[in-house]
Amino acid sequence: MVSLNSLFDLKNKVALVTGASSGLGRRAAIVLSAAGAKVIGVARRRDALEELRKEIGNSFSFVVGDVAQRDKIKNLLSEASKEFGMPDILVHAAGLNPRQTANEVTSEGWDKTLEINLSAPFFLSQAAISAMKERGWGRIVNFASLQSTRAFPGGLAYGASKGGIVQLTRAMAEEWSGDGICVNAIGPGFFPTELTKAVFDDSERAERNAMQTCIGRNGRLEDIDGPLLFLCSEASGYVTGQVLMVDGGFTSK
Repeated sequence: MVSLNSLFDLKNKVALVTGASSGLGRRAAIVLSAAGAKVIGVARRRDALEELRKEIGNSFSFVVGDVAQRDKIKNLLSEASKEFGMPDILVHAAGLNPRQTANEVTSEGWDKTLEINLSAPFFLSQAAISAMKERGWGRIVNFASLQSTRAFPGGLAYGASKGGIVQLTRAMAEEWSGDGICVNAIGPGFFPTELTKAVFDDSERAERNAMQTCIGRNGRLEDIDGPLLFLCSEASGYVTGQVLMVDGGFTSK
């Protein structure tokens, strides 16, 4: 008989989480560690990563790096893998939302947004995929968005990148799932993170967003725990190429 606990047990697994210094990336590192994984955090802010290591303990290591620097991806992965080995699980939580109108978007800003939000998840996965294939097991979780399917004001570059994430997730799943690697995406609603600070600083706007959900409230960090653990564990072994919207029903109304 199948043990339900074993479906979500990540012991003997190594997870790499980008954007681990704050927000949903930080939460992901904590949750995966609690489920038994050894977790590697990648972000640009050393002080925040050191604080997270104090909180999680010896099952957490980190590398300070910028996933937008494509030419350094392989070196970053090599450095990240020194303590625990190559990752079985990748969670691509690093993100950038410049919130610019069409007239404000610059070539540099456009490129940086797509590098972090869209290119980095692919190229980091590409660098890590050989080890997953050798093991015959892997989990890749991308981060989609409400703006993957809906247009928001000031969301040109961000929306384009998150629309691309949906198709990237499908294409990666088609390419790699035959090797035991499930590729899916989480589409968060409004959660209190650094990326959404401008939204939550405006209480009226935050309340309007909450009222657009079926549940009637905005997200809390702990709301991501179950969906993330599902997509990173054996429980999702027959789920791939999907986007799981964790938005309180925002996109259902």
